[in-house]
This record gives sequence, C-alpha cells and structure tokens, in this order.
Amino acid sequence: MITTAAADFRAILPHGGRLIGLDVGSKTIGTALADAGWSFASPAILIRRTKFQPDKAAIATLIVQQSVVGIVIGLPLNLDGTDSPRTQSTRAFARNMEDLGLPILLWDERWSTQAVERQMIAEDISRAKRAERIDKIAASYILQGAIDALMMA
Repeated sequence: MITTAAADFRAILPHGGRLIGLDVGSKTIGTALADAGWSFASPAILIRRTKFQPDKAAIATLIVQQSVVGIVIGLPLNLDGTDSPRTQSTRAFARNMEDLGLPILLWDERWSTQAVERQMIAEDISRAKRAERIDKIAASYILQGAIDALMMA
C-alpha cells in the first residue's frame, strides 16, 4: 500500500514499530530510522545510487537488520503542491519498492533539504561535510515530520 495520508498509514501500523525514512535523490539515497515508539528519527546510512536493484537490495538489508515495519519516502512536490518530474520519479521508486511488503507513506519534503542546509550552515559545518551529510540528515528531517504527524493521526 502506498499512501500520502498519515492517518491511513497509521491505521495499518496501530502498534508502532521501527520506520525507515528515505530521501531519494538522483545520486544518493539518504536514510533515517525512527524508534519503535515513533519518538525520534536519526540519520542512518547514505546509499550511493547505482542501478535500482542494488539500491533496493541495500535498503532491504537495512530494513531487515533494523526490523522496520514501514517506509516513509520524501515526496518532492513543487512549491505550489503540484507534481514535478522528480515527484513522478519518486512515485515510480515507491511503486518499485512495494514488493518489499511494507506500507509506504509518501511525505511532503518541499522544505527539508533547505531547512537542513540552513541548520548546518548555522552550525558552521564546512561545505564538504554538508555535501557528505545532507541527504541522510534530510531523510531524518522528513521522517521526523512524518512521525510527528503519525502521533497526532
């Protein structure tokens, strides 16, 4: 099941469980993990994109290792809320992840990368280190927003 509604996702996972967040880019996939009680999200690994099947295998391995029960994927909408070419690519990525058998929540990520980058600049993190960390921290930001909404759903 793929949904954009937090309440629908929550209904499938009534007892919580670990979640994985994905920030799917053209060169990397940032990952983050939420605890089973959906209190906090933490950055996990950065997957360098190659071909879809090896990328999916890396995500599947992390899912098994961490006993993940649901997937949250950042959905890069246009600022006005409409779809973009990247949005369509992300929806296709989600459809290709469905056979992992876990529910998938597509979560609005319009401001995630900018918010994370501003925070990293404020913390005086060098440009090189920002580039290295931005996607997995953005995945954490996306996942935290989703779990906050899930707790209110």
